[in-house]
Amino acid sequence: MTKKDIVKYIADQTNQPQLKIKEIVQLTFDSIVDTLVKHGRIELRNFGVFEVKRRKARRARNPRTGVPVTVEPKNVVTFQPGKEMEEKVKKLTKVTETKKKIKRPRATPVASRSSATMQSAAASS
Repeated sequence: MTKKDIVKYIADQTNQPQLKIKEIVQLTFDSIVDTLVKHGRIELRNFGVFEVKRRKARRARNPRTGVPVTVEPKNVVTFQPGKEMEEKVKKLTKVTETKKKIKRPRATPVASRSSATMQSAAASS
């Protein structure tokens, strides 16, 4: 879902013009960002908590070259969902787990496709 989808949904629910709702949604997002910048934390009851946290500098590896690099310290925004949101997501997880249990057979196994491709490439050489 995008910001545009949110605006359309709210406009449909409230019978308000999308342009007006778009301004309100943008002001809401801007005020969240401004509050995080000024205060480092914003708590929205029944939704969750946004918080700015400082990540320490650390050693890492460049995944392409394997060369060790230093990752500089940085600020990141974290989100801790509220109880109400967590409960709704748990119910959603149960639904998706049920869907995952239904296994659908593949038309052609992945290994067979890559083996066949390699065999045909070797035969044409």
